[in-house]
Amino acid sequence: MGQGWTQIGELAVAFGLSAVIGLERELKQRSAGIRTYTVVGFASALFMLVSKYGFTDVLVPGRVIVDPSRVAAQIVSGLGFIGGGIIFVRRGSVRGLTTAASVWLTAAVGSAAGAGLEGLACVATVGYFVTILLLPPLARLVARYVVTPWPTLTVDYLDGRGLLRDVLAIVTQSGFAVAGLNTSREVDADADPGRVGVIGEGSSVEVKVLLSGRGDLQPLITSLTELDGVLRVGTEHDGEPDE
Repeated sequence: MGQGWTQIGELAVAFGLSAVIGLERELKQRSAGIRTYTVVGFASALFMLVSKYGFTDVLVPGRVIVDPSRVAAQIVSGLGFIGGGIIFVRRGSVRGLTTAASVWLTAAVGSAAGAGLEGLACVATVGYFVTILLLPPLARLVARYVVTPWPTLTVDYLDGRGLLRDVLAIVTQSGFAVAGLNTSREVDADADPGRVGVIGEGSSVEVKVLLSGRGDLQPLITSLTELDGVLRVGTEHDGEPDE
C-alpha cells in the first residue's frame, strides 16, 4: 500500500540528505538555511511517494492510468516561487543565485529518494559539496596561472558623502590593487538648481577603478553595494560591460 518501512526509509534518506545540504547553507548564513532545505527535500520525496502509491485504490486496468512523472515535473515548476523569492538584484549586483540553484537541487535529491533511487540521491549530494566546497578554490588556483585582462570597476554614488575613500579601502581589503582611477561628476538635469550641492541632492559621482591582483571580484561587488549612498556597481573588461 506504499506505507511500509521501505517508504519510511526513503523519506528518511531524503530528510537526512536535505538537512546536510541545508546545514552547509546555514553555516554560511545564507537566506535559506537548514529548515528550508529540509522541508523542500522532504516534501519532494513525499510528493513522489504519493504519486507512486497514493492512487492505487482508484486504479482500473485500461481506464485509469497514473503517470508519476507528472508530479516530478510539477515539483520543478512549483519551486519557481521559492527561487524568485531568494534571487534579488541590488544596485546592479545579482545575489542568491547559488542558494536558489541549491534549493532546486535539494528538491531533485528528495525526489530521487522518494522514487527509490537512494544511490543517485547520495551521489547528487556528494556532487553538490564538491561543487560548493572544492570548485571555488580550484577556480582561484587556475586564475593565478591564467593571464586575464584586468577588470575595471565602475561605482556610481551620491556626491558629497566622501565615499571614494571607503570604496578604495574595500578594494584593497578584497585583495586588489588600484592600477588606475578616473572620476566624473554628473548633475541631474531635473534637479532643483537651488539644492544642487546639498548632500545627496542633484549630483552623483562615477568612479572607474582599474583593478590589478587576484582578489575575489564577487564579494567585492557585494560589499560595495551595501555602502549607504552607492547607486550602482558594475565591472568591465576591455571597455565592454560584463553581462
